[in-house]
Amino acid sequence: MTAGRIISQSISRAELADLAEMQFGDWIKAVVDVSRRIMAIGGDLHADDEALLLEDGSRQQDLWGINLYLDEEGPDWLEFDALINIRPGQGNRSRGVDDERTRERIRALVDSLVVAD
Repeated sequence: MTAGRIISQSISRAELADLAEMQFGDWIKAVVDVSRRIMAIGGDLHADDEALLLEDGSRQQDLWGINLYLDEEGPDWLEFDALINIRPGQGNRSRGVDDERTRERIRALVDSLVVAD
């Protein structure tokens, strides 16, 4: 199992690409906390990153799983797809993020944490 890490300050796309290379090649899994404005990366599963954030004090309802494709640009580089996103009790019935406002919060958070090289 690959250990994840919490990102609370900027990280470059090049750093993410290096981490991705060690795991899946050109993409990396991440879990964002939309309230605390942090994300965890590097776990083998979204659930690994989710557990790391929960241990750090995050609340379940604030966590969303995403994938970052380092070879892509624009909106295609961020994918909303993770099993941890299936939460009928919160009105999210898919692996995606059904609420547009939440998707925008996630995009803004990722844009603030991941900087160009």
